[in-house]
Amino acid sequence: MSSENAEGTDGQNPVWDVVVVGAGPAGASAAYAAAVAGRRVLLVEKAELPRYKTCGGGIIGPSRDALPPGFELPLRDRVHAVTFSLNGRFARTRRSRTMLFGLVNRPEFDQALVESAQKAGAELWTGAGVTRVEQHGPAVPDRRTVAVVLADGRTVLARAVVGADGSASRIGAHVGVKVEQVDLGLEAEIPVPPPVAEDWAGRVLIDWGPLPGSYGWVFPKGDTLTVGVISARGEGAATKRYLEDFIARLGLAGFEPEISSGHLTRCRAADSPLSRGRVLVCGDAAGLLEPWTREGISFALRSGRLAGEWAVRIAEAHDAVDARRQALNYAFAVKSGLGVEMGVGSRMHAVFARRPTLLHAVLTGFRPAWNAFARITRGTTTLGELVRTHPVAQRALERLDR
Repeated sequence: MSSENAEGTDGQNPVWDVVVVGAGPAGASAAYAAAVAGRRVLLVEKAELPRYKTCGGGIIGPSRDALPPGFELPLRDRVHAVTFSLNGRFARTRRSRTMLFGLVNRPEFDQALVESAQKAGAELWTGAGVTRVEQHGPAVPDRRTVAVVLADGRTVLARAVVGADGSASRIGAHVGVKVEQVDLGLEAEIPVPPPVAEDWAGRVLIDWGPLPGSYGWVFPKGDTLTVGVISARGEGAATKRYLEDFIARLGLAGFEPEISSGHLTRCRAADSPLSRGRVLVCGDAAGLLEPWTREGISFALRSGRLAGEWAVRIAEAHDAVDARRQALNYAFAVKSGLGVEMGVGSRMHAVFARRPTLLHAVLTGFRPAWNAFARITRGTTTLGELVRTHPVAQRALERLDR
């Protein structure tokens, strides 16, 4: 295990104000929010950093808006054009004068977020896996304290804990997170020669796939293309064939992937809890991501920031009643914002799974639909806000729901 700035650990077991489990975007954001409030914060991560994560690495407007002040995005490309295709057919490219969104390599991006949390005062321990949290029992000295048990047998004490340890979260299991949509994403990082890289610069491809609710993507990052597909869990062999066919169709089969990986994304059920006692969950650990596109970075950053802010309040709570009140306030903040977006996204996913051809035709042939897509990616609106404030969009989605 490596640790930095480990003061005050001279054989005693100090009580941290906030312990954050998981140093991805959600965890780093939570640690930053709690540390910048002046609290004693410990950020624990089971891996050594930087580490690779299966992710397209698209940074849309809501993600940029949720970053710490002064944060410099390590962008590998700026997207001004999107090519849409329907299982390789009917391709059409839409362009924008202004940037739609940026692309990052996750190891660089995540590392920069962690460094922001450290600069704000958070302490980082890497190589520190967490096996469980306990809110009762001999390891817990009082009712204001949570025990975080590490894989090496040590126990860390905290006034509040934030679980941001990914979609297979141990903290999420403690809270009782329930999911209703699970998808399998497969991805390849493919180095390409300069002529191929130049052809993709500033442009991404989104391909509506052959499986219900599936799609593929190509995200350019300098001399490497991130190529991936996603579809419902349970179609593993078909999803793998889709990726193989997709890569071959793009003329990229002759290039050896530098990394090939897979990952399960999990969307929370609407009634899934976001807390238990003095423990909160955020990001993938809470099942917070957009159900249609499965975009998770903006949900991680936004929910992580909220979790850090409310964890500070929970840490200050002197009894279970006040801690519960603050946890409910956190849940309300998440559900009233991100939850609304997820609800609309779930409806869009159901429509897309049934009628991908219609969706493709609308996005490529109906200018207002493209404008809405561009506004969402830039962050000037959200899918939920668009449907809530535009009667035409409301009526269209209601008709498609039938």
